[in-house]
Amino acid sequence: MSISVLQSGVQMTLQGAQRIGTRHLGVPASGPADPLSMALANRLVGNAADATAFEITFGGAGVRFNTPVSFALTGAPSDLTLNGKPIRLHTTYTAHEGDELQIAPAVQGCRIYLAVAAVLEAKRFLRSTSTYIPAVLGGHEGRALKRNELISMASVRLVPTQTTPESLQPVCSNSYTLRAVEGPDYMERSSSIWEEIYTVTQRASRMGIELSGAFPDAGQGPSRASSAIWPGALQLPPGGRGFLLLADAQTTGGYPHILQVTRADRHLLGQIRPGDRVRFLHRTNEQAREALRAKQALISNWLPDFAL
Repeated sequence: MSISVLQSGVQMTLQGAQRIGTRHLGVPASGPADPLSMALANRLVGNAADATAFEITFGGAGVRFNTPVSFALTGAPSDLTLNGKPIRLHTTYTAHEGDELQIAPAVQGCRIYLAVAAVLEAKRFLRSTSTYIPAVLGGHEGRALKRNELISMASVRLVPTQTTPESLQPVCSNSYTLRAVEGPDYMERSSSIWEEIYTVTQRASRMGIELSGAFPDAGQGPSRASSAIWPGALQLPPGGRGFLLLADAQTTGGYPHILQVTRADRHLLGQIRPGDRVRFLHRTNEQAREALRAKQALISNWLPDFAL
């Protein structure tokens, strides 16, 4: 029982649960760049929210199902076909042996998630199957999948058709407004950051995305000590650009950390692509907590085992 990779696109990896409680060891959380979309895909096939699934960057991929199995796709919108017939995101389908799924390049957004009603074979490290390419950990040999590779499956199931409620389907675009709180290195002269619209450069990966635009003077110096850092942080390295950290980001950093994207909006970072525009919306810590409570309450009935 397996799935064959026909085309892997820009990058196709296996992602599962985040690695929690490992940052003091220098091991990042990893996991899906857009955890909400992966949880929604898994929900449609009866899996746990953090069950191992395929993360496909920019689309342009294809797989063959070598055994009957139910599956679902979520995330960035693209043209999807099963044996040449159009299918949709956020709906459960059942593939027969030999069926081929084609995922065209995404028109907006960055990552598509393919979940199957089965247990995908993946290497586990520190209680997670998530691929962390820089250290060759987890997933399939700790790397991106290649054309003609087989991914074995166990506990294969066929499940009833479901559709994600429309109100819970995240919307991808080419412009994002992200709620953020002041970071530990925020100063009054940093306030101009709330008025600027930034553009994502070609330097983008699962570690982070680079932003171009007018950034405030962070007052960095050569004697600055490194400190803890985590996904959603905006750092200001030398060179006049900002770097917004994602799932595979390092655990410590020495560049000024002037704002932090709120947990309620952090899943959106995984869908931002080069050329997109980004604006930050100033929020207090209490406003950030309330936004998280509100979004968690919205999704809790559909995703009872998922936390943003």
